[in-house]
Parts: sequence; structure tokens; C-alpha cells
Amino acid sequence: MSVRAIRGATQLDRDDRDHLFDRTSELVREVLAANAIDSDALISILFTCTPDLHADFPAAAAREMGMGDVPLMCATEVDVPGALPRVVRLMAHAELDVPRADVHHVYLHGATALRRDLAQ
Repeated sequence: MSVRAIRGATQLDRDDRDHLFDRTSELVREVLAANAIDSDALISILFTCTPDLHADFPAAAAREMGMGDVPLMCATEVDVPGALPRVVRLMAHAELDVPRADVHHVYLHGATALRRDLAQ
């Protein structure tokens, strides 16, 4: 079994706790579904938020989904002028039996603009 990193991002419409939880949960579910894995295959998830998001921690949304035993961490993205606003990113590390090129990265809502080459 190999360890693979899975990237993903979503853009929020507003800085609101419920909206942050909805979009983060959607992102995590889509990453798991796109790679045909469940939370048992997850090793860890690193979440980042753009500096304009303050409503809550994306990791709290993942914990609410039942991922209390998965190591989760949050950080703030670099505040680059002109960067896409209100974005939650994740990098999940998981045990996957696929080549690195076959990992499915997930970009939702406005975040598809970040990696058009990877967005599905």
C-alpha cells in the first residue's frame, strides 16, 4: 500500500460558520468519493484557509463528519495580493493502491480556477 497526497479546494460565498462547514464537508466527501476511499484510509488532512476566513476551523467540520480519529490541522494561506478570496484548501494523506498519476484531486466552486488542469 502506498501513501498518496490528495489535493483539493473549494471557494466560499461568504465567511459564515455553517457555510464553511457545508463547503468543507462537501470537499472532504468529494475527495473520498473521487478516490474510492473511506476515512479509515486517511492518514491525516492539512486544511488551509485564505486570511479572509475567520468563522471557524475547517478541521472542526471534518470532526463533525466523524473524523475525530484522523489527525487534522489548520493553517492560514499566504496573503498574496490578488489571490482568489474565501478559499479552503486541503491536502489529505491516504493509503491508496494507485499510481500517483491516478490520484483524483478535487476543486469545487470558484476554486476550479486554481488548477484547471486538475479540476474535474
